[in-house]
Amino acid sequence: MSLRQPDSRQRVVVAAAEMLARHGLNATSIREMVKRAQAPFGSTYHHFPGGKHQVISEAVVFAGERVQRQLENHLCEGVRQGLPAFLDFWREILLRSDFRQGCPVMAAVVEEPIDGEVLAALEAASQMFGQWRQILSASLRSHGHTAIDASQLATLIVASIEGAIVLCRAERSIAPFDHVARQLEFFVQTNRS
Repeated sequence: MSLRQPDSRQRVVVAAAEMLARHGLNATSIREMVKRAQAPFGSTYHHFPGGKHQVISEAVVFAGERVQRQLENHLCEGVRQGLPAFLDFWREILLRSDFRQGCPVMAAVVEEPIDGEVLAALEAASQMFGQWRQILSASLRSHGHTAIDASQLATLIVASIEGAIVLCRAERSIAPFDHVARQLEFFVQTNRS
């Protein structure tokens, strides 16, 4: 039995997510996405009539849902055990890529697009960040945090992880991530209302 290869449309979305994580929004071009996906260039606008903005938005959702699945899997055993495992997931990405890979969801919103079109990518990123926060908040509530504290702590966790990723890439060091991870783990373990 052979595993079915993803179709060219899906390969372009995956390539876009990988390019966002490594190179950012403005360096992610349709031509390079198609080349990396080994997809026919002519079919790109057939599959993506909205052009680059449609591909980027779909890549943000694709990458965001992949992270979301990791988060859900790690939180199955609860936030106290799951958060350290989720942090290890991001730590490994940073180390394995030699600090060249960041979060594609964040990459889609930290740069202003050259052509000014940004709404679809921002909406997709907002949706993904919101889902991550909801998952974290639900887990925190189930472990004794009030709804307000859980919501605020979930926002703190997402913002801290994203910020730590940026610091690590800038400094080419895992130290900022480890510092943030230690504090988040401590805060989650000790802070309950």
